[in-house]
Amino acid sequence: MKLSQFKFDLPEKSIAQYLPKNRDDCKLLVLHKKSEKVEHKKLIDILSYFDDKDLFVFNNTQVFPALMTGIKEKTEAVIEVFLLRELNPLTKLWDVLVDPARKIRVGNKLYFGEDQSLVAEVIDNTTSRGRTLRFLYDGTHEEFKKALFALGRTSLPAYIKRPVEDADTEAYQTVFASEEGAVVAPFTGIHFSRELMKKMQIKGIEAGFITLHCSLSMFRSIDVEDLQKHKLDSEQMEVKPEFAQLFNKKSAEGRKICAIGTSVLLTLETAATVPGKIKEYSGWTNKFIFPPYEFQTVGSLLSTFHLPYSTMLMNQASFAGYDLTMQTYNTAIKKGYKFGCFGDLLLILND
Repeated sequence: MKLSQFKFDLPEKSIAQYLPKNRDDCKLLVLHKKSEKVEHKKLIDILSYFDDKDLFVFNNTQVFPALMTGIKEKTEAVIEVFLLRELNPLTKLWDVLVDPARKIRVGNKLYFGEDQSLVAEVIDNTTSRGRTLRFLYDGTHEEFKKALFALGRTSLPAYIKRPVEDADTEAYQTVFASEEGAVVAPFTGIHFSRELMKKMQIKGIEAGFITLHCSLSMFRSIDVEDLQKHKLDSEQMEVKPEFAQLFNKKSAEGRKICAIGTSVLLTLETAATVPGKIKEYSGWTNKFIFPPYEFQTVGSLLSTFHLPYSTMLMNQASFAGYDLTMQTYNTAIKKGYKFGCFGDLLLILND
């Protein structure tokens, strides 16, 4: 597959700028792979396609406030710092991006907060924009994280063309988030309200959870036409033993299993052993799924509508087939579906 095959014309008005007031109040396009039948529904209707003892798999990663504004020592230049990941809790080392990068050198100190009480020292240049910071803080790790995140702000995708608002902190987080470590929300999961989760439970559809800490990797531009030459950044993931057992049991029983988002799909495929089985896994993945690809784990995928050239679009095209996916996207645009993290949803069923 070539990168240019994932270009399509997306009107700017088709990109959702806000999460609906009721987060599950969004449209659902249902695509039946084998028959190529398309249905236009609401998200609540997803429950009618699944039965008692079926399984929905969610990503329980928790987004932390990654954007910070620092002041450089001596010059007092304003530096935007994007926290990527904590490297060492004991030494308070963090991988970060800085902007403007040209002003930051090893040994520089940055001050954060109105009283400049939080200080960090640049100890490494890892890429043209990336740096490693050591935060200088005498308190406990818990006190440090509380102070750090109190100064941070929510980071929304660049296609959200409006200022970040206080409400975005809650909107850009799933209601079941529990494992801190993401800088990007699992888009599909943020549309599930507590009420919808309760209705799932009442119907007997079980919820299982994996963890994949979504990074900026999904937004990095692809610079090669041949997709086989593109390398994704590694993302941290975990499949716990009890979930692997639950998944394998449901699979063996022939229950329908739905991946709620491409991050879940990626995680399950990384943990796959043989068709229908996964293993516990704790580590990193840079698995890049694009057509053609033979899936080992699930028969259903729920996902948002993604932007052109997106690796998540490539995941969907691998699952439903390239031609059918692009045809469905064309239908979605004509029917007024909204795209992006706050937009409408696509359910792909293997029937």
